[in-house]
Amino acid sequence: MKELKVKDILQICGGELICGNEEEICEHFVKDTRDIKIGDVYVGIKGEKVDGSLFYEEAFKKGAKICLLEEISIQKEAYRKYPDTTIIVVKNSIEAIQKLATYKRSLYDIPVIGVTGSVGKTSTKDIIASVVSTEYKVRKTYGNYNNHIGVPLTILGLKDHTALVVEMGMNHLGELRKLTNIAKPTICVITNVGTAHIGNLGSRENILKAKLEILEGLTKEGIVIINNDNDLLHNWNMQNREYKVKSFGIENKSDIIAEDVNLNEHESNFTSYIYGEKTKVEVLVTGTHFVYNALCSICVGEALNISKENILKGIKEFELTKNRMEILKNSKEVIIINDCYNASFDSMKASLEVLSKTQGKRKIAVLGDILELGDYSKKIHENVGYEVAKNNIDILITVRRWFKEYCKNSSTKRDE
Repeated sequence: MKELKVKDILQICGGELICGNEEEICEHFVKDTRDIKIGDVYVGIKGEKVDGSLFYEEAFKKGAKICLLEEISIQKEAYRKYPDTTIIVVKNSIEAIQKLATYKRSLYDIPVIGVTGSVGKTSTKDIIASVVSTEYKVRKTYGNYNNHIGVPLTILGLKDHTALVVEMGMNHLGELRKLTNIAKPTICVITNVGTAHIGNLGSRENILKAKLEILEGLTKEGIVIINNDNDLLHNWNMQNREYKVKSFGIENKSDIIAEDVNLNEHESNFTSYIYGEKTKVEVLVTGTHFVYNALCSICVGEALNISKENILKGIKEFELTKNRMEILKNSKEVIIINDCYNASFDSMKASLEVLSKTQGKRKIAVLGDILELGDYSKKIHENVGYEVAKNNIDILITVRRWFKEYCKNSSTKRDE
């Protein structure tokens, strides 16, 4: 295990040691006192409304041994109540954990798979991690810890791991550039380029530009894995001469392609060539989007020389992060498809397709507004309404403004 000590924090971040031992080892970093376990390092982060550094006493009470705090003055009487603990004060705690994560990453010569895309990042991350974990000890992003705080915390959790799968999200240009230069991926995965955050970025072309920032941290011999059926990624790949690319798809000719796709009520299967051998692949979740996820994981598996048997095993055994296409069934034979974590046109379209194929007397969709669409809100919400009609949904329940105004007017025609 590559150890990170208090003295490393002081040197790398220019922090001030208020009390404690410079030789103390820092293993597990958390930013929420509710998640603290004995021996953890608590990071106090200053938000718009709450200053996490003020909760250092609560952190110590719950078992933290080290607190990394931002610009806080502490009286001796306060920390003397907690012997054998360490307090470090830095100018900016977010910048501190980013610097520490960059250093921690430099200590590991392991495969690092960075995953980004407009939709499907978390489920793709999960299935990739499942495949890679058949032959490696994997550290992966917890839940959706995919931003400027979550990515560093994920990397700082590296111990004796032999591979890292890290999800990277963004809302604006420049955000992925920072994350990828911390993570330094050896493999970059771009699942798709859709309309998520288009209100912030202005166009799908700008979204592509933002997603491609992930390549700026790619190691010299690294591999880029793309969804070749996505129009913007396909066009980019046709013009690319700089990066080594491995592609997957169903419609367009790709390195890994799905054939004979069967989408059943609760699972999917297809055939693909893995290491050149035609193979049946089983995915225990239904939906075309999970076929794409499986294809992506095959690309990663081949890139890491994981055996065909273990690639298939990892795909078949992967488990979804909570609130991503969970199929729930109660005693009254009511089936609920829970895909409520986040919303985009592509994710809603995929969920509605799954709902339409599920057996039941009535199909009920409960949809909340898609945010960060700006001037595109009317068009995209009307297009979701078209998908509701196309998939023969019996009852539509809408939450908030946009669906109420526009979804009811879009039952026959989709605005491209």
